[in-house]
Formats: sequence, C-alpha cells, structure tokens
Amino acid sequence: MGLYAAAAAVLAGVESRQGSLKSLVYSSSFQNVKQLYALVCETQRYSAVLDAVIASAGLLRTEKKLRPHLAKVLVYDLLLGKGFRGAGGRWKTLLGRHQARLKAELARLKVQRGVSRNEDLLQERSRPGQAFQVPRFVRVNTLKTCPEDAIDYFKRQGFSYQGRASSLEDLRTLKGQHFLLDPLLPELLVFPAQTDLHEHPLYRAGHLILQDKASCLPAMLLSPPPGSHVIDACAAPGNKTSYIAALLKNQGKIFAFDQDAKRLAAMATLLARAGVSCCELAEKDFLTVSPTDQRYGQVQYILLDPSCSGSGMLSRQLEEHGGGTPSKERLQALAGFQQRALCHALAFPSLQRLVYSTCSLCQEENEDVVQEALQQNSGVFRLAPVLPTWPHRGLNTFPGSEHCLRASPETTLTGGFFIAVFERAEVPSPTGQSTGSRTSQQSSKEKEKTQSSSWCQHAAKHIVATVSPTTSKTTLTVWEPDSSGKGR
Repeated sequence: MGLYAAAAAVLAGVESRQGSLKSLVYSSSFQNVKQLYALVCETQRYSAVLDAVIASAGLLRTEKKLRPHLAKVLVYDLLLGKGFRGAGGRWKTLLGRHQARLKAELARLKVQRGVSRNEDLLQERSRPGQAFQVPRFVRVNTLKTCPEDAIDYFKRQGFSYQGRASSLEDLRTLKGQHFLLDPLLPELLVFPAQTDLHEHPLYRAGHLILQDKASCLPAMLLSPPPGSHVIDACAAPGNKTSYIAALLKNQGKIFAFDQDAKRLAAMATLLARAGVSCCELAEKDFLTVSPTDQRYGQVQYILLDPSCSGSGMLSRQLEEHGGGTPSKERLQALAGFQQRALCHALAFPSLQRLVYSTCSLCQEENEDVVQEALQQNSGVFRLAPVLPTWPHRGLNTFPGSEHCLRASPETTLTGGFFIAVFERAEVPSPTGQSTGSRTSQQSSKEKEKTQSSSWCQHAAKHIVATVSPTTSKTTLTVWEPDSSGKGR
C-alpha cells in the first residue's frame, strides 16, 4: 500500500473510531511509520481548511473516483506539504489537473479570513470563542406568507437584499444588513451569522422559522405532495414537522410521534404558531406503532430523525471543544435504537419514500445504520440519488454510500448533519409503467413551480397587519393513545 492510500485508510479509521491515530498508524502495513504518522497528523491538523478548499474547488464532483479521505491527504501534500516529492503516481497527474484551482481557493480562503500564512488559518480556527461562522438561515413559513413578502418587509426595515445566491462564496461573505435567498431552497433566507431575529415580529408571529439549512433538507427531500399521509417518527421539537405541513399546504395528514411529554407540548405550541392544522400529535414510542394499523394504511412518506449523539450540533461543538466525543457504549446503544427504528419504518406497507437523518458525525449512527437497513431490505428499498451537486457525500463504507449526504460548517456552511433517502424499488404496474419513486420526484418539480404563486397572494402591508396575537389562531388536533392503542 502506498503512502497516500495508507494515510487515507488511517484517517478513515480515526473518523469511524476504529482506533487511535497512533495505533492505526503502527498497525498499518506501510513500512515508513514516521513518514506516515507525520502526514496523517498534519492532514488532520488542517482538516477543516482542506475540507473548505476541496468543496470550493468542486474536486470530488469532478473526480468521482477520488474518495474524500484520499483527496484530503493528496491536497494537503500538494498545497501545504512538500509536494509529491517524486511519489503520487497517477494521483499526482490527477491532482495536477486541478492544481491551479485548488491554489486559488486556498488563496481566497486566506483573503476571507484576513491572514497571509497557512499557519494563520489554524490560529483563526482555534482562537478561544471562535467557531467556523455559519450564516443565520431563516425559513419563510409559506403557511402564513411567501418569500417575496418577507423580503419586502426586511427591505423596508433597512436590510439590503442581494438576490439569490449563486454559490457558497456568496454566503460566506455576507456582512452587516445584507441578506440573500438560498441557492437551493426557495423559501430560505440567509443573513450574516450574528443576526439575531428571536424578537423579530415576523418570527414571533410564526411567519419565520429559525432553522439551519441542513435541518431543512430532510423535509425538502421527502417532498410529499399536498394530500399525502406522512409519519414524522421522532418529531419534537417540530421544525421539520412544520416544514412538512408547509409542503403539504395543510392538505393531507401528518402523524407525529414523540415520547417526551414536555417536548411534545412545546411542539404543539410551535405548530399552532406556525398555522399547522393537518398534524396529529401522539405521546408514543414510534417502535410501538403497528405498520399494519389501518390508520396508517395510506402513509407513503416517513421522516425519521431519531435520537442521536448530536455530535454535529454547533452549540455542542462550541461548549465541548471536541471533548464531548460519545463513548463506544453510547454509540452502540444509539445505533441499535436507530437501526430498529429505521427497519420498523421501512415495514409500513404503503411506504414509497423515507428520509433518515441525524445531527451526528459518527459513522456508527449514519452509514452503518443505513447499510444494515439496506441489507435487511435488499431488493425492496434502495438509496435515491439526490442533490448530485451537494459537495459533501457519505463516507465510502459500502457501494452506494455516495448517495448519502453529509453536511458540516466547513464544507456546506451549515451544522453537522447526515441524510439518506430511501425509495421503494420500482416495480412494473399493470399498465407496464414503473411505479415507486416517480411520484415523489414529480411532486418535487410541481411543488417548485406552484409554491410561489400559491402563497404570494398577500401584499407586503398584509404581513404587517397580521403580526398580532390573532395570527396564531389555528386548529391543532392532539391525538393521545388510550389503553387499547387507538386514538381518543
């Protein structure tokens, strides 16, 4: 095994917690242990910088056979190390084709952070109280207003609207009173990181939802058309549920489950403020919900965002400074629950599309859970290829893992997240046409065409008029299971 392949294997092992960096280096078959150890240590040290450069340059999108860990090692040696020094083989030729772009992105990163040396990038990242600054994402609640009206309201407050962003670069450079429309989600506004909107009248009236972009993706990728029946399996605190309701236009049914009574009560308040009227809440363990219950016979869409370690949450990273790595015992317990919940969800007979997501960075809770579920449902469900231009893909742990999505502050300017989209394998219908995932794909396109016109019937002055205590008037059904397991 060559130097770069060995270093990539060690990095992957460290990330998947197969062992410590030192133990994996010394157990490697690569003979020059000192050289390997130095390369891995330095690559890991510059990991966040390398992720940002690789994502900005689009290296993994262009070179689809180049896996993330190997790319990171190669780019380190090319830009920050001593060059390939006669090694590298075919990888040297491959990276040579992208050398100019990679160097340009590194230089751009230095300009953005106001530093001149490579080492200063590390100092900027590690200063006390500093974190990789992600923008403030604000989802416009289309149950109450539309993006155009919200944008007009902010403009009249003195904010400067810069239009739809064309790249992550536009989001990185946001400052002051400027804001943008997200390039991917048509109802997502983007403000500078320090923007505080918790006391904003539109937020307090439920017209705006403060929700990280990565947290918006599961509902967006589920994309249930209006009239659908949907299960939100582990629903509290409810931001994703409210987004599903907006996609449904309150037409259809959401069955939302959570075991925590306090979280469920807070969720009911959130949904009422957001104008959600198509949701039934149940204080119940999703694992006890029978897939054969006729109540859920029409459920074709399930969102499963189970309890996880939360290792991708920005607030936790800031508080723990890397010291909050979950223990192996906790990871095993969490992964066991996640695995049971996912396979249970896939057992619903009418299910066509399921989104599995976590705010974890750990392979045990992400790729490993997905791989096991696919093996247990071989030939019945498969991973849907989604967002092909998304820069951060799943770890290369099984065939098809590239269809999974990962998110991080460095690569996507969001919190840490993982998403996998399952779809039922298409089977011939009596008419000879395929069925299965086509419905959800078509509905996504139809949604994009019609959503804006459907929700933009209000004038900007109407927003001002509706910011009052009466805006949260809505009907929310809370369904509680009785002793027989049926609702009352």
